[in-house]
Amino acid sequence: MDAQRRTGSETLGWLTLADGRRLCTHDWPLAGARAGVLIVHGLGEHAGRYGPLAAWFNARGYAVRSYDQRGHGRSPGRRGALSRPLELVDDLAEVYGDFAATLPEPPLLLGHSMGGLVALRAVLDKRVAPPALVLSSPALRAWTPAWEQALAIRLARVLPNLPLRSGLPFEALSHEAAVVAAYRDDPLRSGWITPRLARFIFESGRHCVDVAATLSVPTLLLVAGADRLVDARGSYAFAAAARASGHLTVHVYEDLFHELFNEAEPGRGLVLAQLEAWLEQSP
Repeated sequence: MDAQRRTGSETLGWLTLADGRRLCTHDWPLAGARAGVLIVHGLGEHAGRYGPLAAWFNARGYAVRSYDQRGHGRSPGRRGALSRPLELVDDLAEVYGDFAATLPEPPLLLGHSMGGLVALRAVLDKRVAPPALVLSSPALRAWTPAWEQALAIRLARVLPNLPLRSGLPFEALSHEAAVVAAYRDDPLRSGWITPRLARFIFESGRHCVDVAATLSVPTLLLVAGADRLVDARGSYAFAAAARASGHLTVHVYEDLFHELFNEAEPGRGLVLAQLEAWLEQSP
C-alpha cells in the first residue's frame, strides 16, 4: 500500500497494481477488528458513498475497505473505460489480496450493482475465495434492449472505449430524496460507459448465471423488486440456477429501489437487519 492520508474516520490511500495503474482505496479501520469486509461499488459511483455502510460494519466489529474502480471516483483513467475485458476482476483480486494481508483472516466480500457482478464473477472464476459473499442488486441482467446490447458488443471490437452516456435514472436510486439529490450533485460521480465495459457487463451477467451451480461460497443475494437500473430477473435466474449449490440465501424486497443500503426507512432498516442476521449465522 502506498502512502495514506486520513479524512476523519475514513482513510484514503493509493494501491499500485501489477500493471502500474493506481487505485484510490478507502479504509474505515477498526482496532481489534474481528473480521473485515471489502466493498465493491457500482457503475458511475465511487467508494466514498459507502461511509454509512462502513460505519454500520465498524459498529459490528468489522474493519472495512472499499476502492474506486479504475475510471471511477478518484482513481485515474478515462471514465467507464477498460484496457482489458476482465480488468475489473483482475483489480478486485489484487485489492482483495492486499487487504487480506492486513487481517487475521480473509475478509467478506460485498458488491453492489456492477460491483456485485464483478465480485460474483471473481468468486465464480476462483479469483478470490472470501468466507462469505453479499450481493446487493447485482447487475446480472440489464434493461438494455437486445439490439442495443448486440450493437455495444460489435462496437467493443472496433471502438472499445467510445464514451457513451449511461443514462441511469437518478430518481430510481432510492425513495430517499436526499440520497438522490446528493448523488446528482456529487462531483465524483460519472455518467459515462464505454462499449468494452458494457460488453463486460452483458457477457459477465450471462456467464455468472450459466455457472451459478458451481457457487461454493455462502452467499446472500439482496434483490430490489422495483429496480429500474438493473433487471431483477437476472437475480431470479441466478437464484434458480444456484439453488442446487446449497450456498445461496435470497431476500427480495418487492417495493424497494436499486440502492438497498440507501433506501428510505423502514426499508433500509429491514435490509440491514436481515444482513445482520445472515452474518451471525454464516461460518
